[in-house]
Amino acid sequence: MSARYRPISFDRLIARLAARIAATPGRWLRVAIDGARTATDPAAVADALVDPLRVEGRAVRRVSASDYLRPASLRFERGKRDPDARYEDWLDTGALRREVLGPLAENGSGAVLPALWDRERDRAFRMDREPLPEGGVLLLEGELLLGRGLDFDLTVHLSLSASALRRRIAPDSAWALPAYLRYDAEADPVGTADVVVRMDNPAHPALLLR
Repeated sequence: MSARYRPISFDRLIARLAARIAATPGRWLRVAIDGARTATDPAAVADALVDPLRVEGRAVRRVSASDYLRPASLRFERGKRDPDARYEDWLDTGALRREVLGPLAENGSGAVLPALWDRERDRAFRMDREPLPEGGVLLLEGELLLGRGLDFDLTVHLSLSASALRRRIAPDSAWALPAYLRYDAEADPVGTADVVVRMDNPAHPALLLR
């Protein structure tokens, strides 16, 4: 049976996501906004959720997975345009667990490091950990986040068909196409995410009906 998607405006999508997040109990809530960075813009979805969640009375901490990449010497060990390295080696999952997700576990400290590694200067940011009040929401946006054993309380995947991915990916990132196709095949984000949004046309998203 083929998947069924319901068209939804971007504003209504954000309102629906915010309502679901705000209604979810927990000492803290760790939410992943996952999607191919240059093709689905998960940062824009995370940004749009901040104000509605604050209106709902939930403190919000935005973290970008692109600030948790490994140093260039490790990311580019197999070359700067190796799609398998993009999938396997770029994201510092250990640091995300230690500095972001672990502190927001039920017995955690609540103190999150907003960013770790400046990929442009290839050196560590010098930032202090910032406390997230109890009841607060972490919005971690990025790509290739699922299927890595990271502890999230709610996952949102911004999905693209293979043809839309090829059409919408930035030209300078086209070399990474095999990484995204491998991710779809191995991590199955459409099958495993709590919420799936088809973003083939960003002006007209569609929500997967479960």
